[in-house]
Amino acid sequence: MALPSEPSPVPAYDRVVLVYNPQSSGDGEQRAEDARTTLAEHAPHLAVTIVPTQYPGHARVIAEQEARAGRTLVVSVSGDGGYNEVVQGVMAAGDGTTSGAAAAVMPAGNANDHRRATAQRPLVDAIAAAQISRIDLLRVQVAGEDAPRWAHSYLGLGITPTVALELERGGKGSLREVITTVRAFSQFHPFAVDVEGPGDMAGRRRFDSLICANTTEMAKYVTLSDGDPADGLFEVITLPHRSKLRLLVYAVRAAVSGLGPQPRTDRFAFTTLSPIPVQLDGEVLELEGDRGVTVEIAQHALATVV
Repeated sequence: MALPSEPSPVPAYDRVVLVYNPQSSGDGEQRAEDARTTLAEHAPHLAVTIVPTQYPGHARVIAEQEARAGRTLVVSVSGDGGYNEVVQGVMAAGDGTTSGAAAAVMPAGNANDHRRATAQRPLVDAIAAAQISRIDLLRVQVAGEDAPRWAHSYLGLGITPTVALELERGGKGSLREVITTVRAFSQFHPFAVDVEGPGDMAGRRRFDSLICANTTEMAKYVTLSDGDPADGLFEVITLPHRSKLRLLVYAVRAAVSGLGPQPRTDRFAFTTLSPIPVQLDGEVLELEGDRGVTVEIAQHALATVV
């Protein structure tokens, strides 16, 4: 899928910062080293730095500092969760609007949905070419929080964050993931939110799953929709509460053939009725009850390379 690009009379960035988590089970450090070696050969004009994170949330701090420093490309060498931290930092540097920095993800994590859904060429080639594209972000405002949160791919409630929390507890790896997912599925309970109207969905509703998606894929195997991450809209994918058998059929359909076209909007709002986990990309946060949540599209908010 072609994303809008911006040719520039000057290089889009003159510095590349590769951020990785040394505690991750992936091969982030080696991928970062390989990228630096290749870029030294093919783009010697770029200053390339590798920075390991030192604590949870450090990638966000690094990204914000680098983005405020000038024309920098901050690359998260990670999965979707690590990239979410970098996006939060880059957007914070712009004080909620577009900063002068760009961000990208080099897949080295358990879930690499964003890169898989948007990649047009090898990332090192895209970095060397320095041709900026722009993608939309989900701007998530939670009542009582001063600053918005951002998602490059999706916000999910219901079975999605439930499985994610169980994976954090039970560990990752193919067999363990299957066992953990089955356990989470068997113990899952529906949730209720008050959806802002107008519309057929308005009012208090019970769901097994609710996803606001700016990408076509999630959870490595699931095809959500045929959406475009730069079209100024996001998909709202809902599954009203039904039997667990229906939920299983829904999950299998998403994995095998995709869910097909879904309703699109640029704004969706709801209020939690009880504490509930919410997943932003790969990161899970807990929302209190009686919290208003507004999801809006921020069109072309993020500069990136694809």
